[in-house]
Amino acid sequence: ANTFVAEVLGVDPREVDVPVVGGHAGVTILPLLSQVKPRSSFTAEETEYLTNRIQNGGTEVVEAKAGTGSATLSMAYAAAKFAGACLRGLKGEAGVVECAFVDSQVRLGRAGAEEVYQLGPLNEYERIGLEKAKRELAGSIQKGVEFIRK
Repeated sequence: ANTFVAEVLGVDPREVDVPVVGGHAGVTILPLLSQVKPRSSFTAEETEYLTNRIQNGGTEVVEAKAGTGSATLSMAYAAAKFAGACLRGLKGEAGVVECAFVDSQVRLGRAGAEEVYQLGPLNEYERIGLEKAKRELAGSIQKGVEFIRK
């Protein structure tokens, strides 16, 4: 997400933070472009383009690998980034905020996850996307529950 947004903004991806909430596939992935840091605004076309790129980034990798692999580097990067944030929090660094694997931002500290942040203000595009993600996730959760019961 940071890389795609950085490309549109023309900046280094290390300077960008895009909160992404929801699930791990398709419409369940919701980038909160209205909350990008540094503060940015996007046209409707850029919002649609970025949302689609972010939602389908993993699929692009699988297709590029001709179905023989997945976006393991992205997953490894996310895990390393989260682990680093956990370690900084456990060492007592103040204000360590990271997206958790439950896809909500959390403040980390010596006691672990010390606070779970609300989503913050969403624009209309994001509210619609969140409703789509919730419906899709509810169906996926139900499938998982049914699978486990078998």
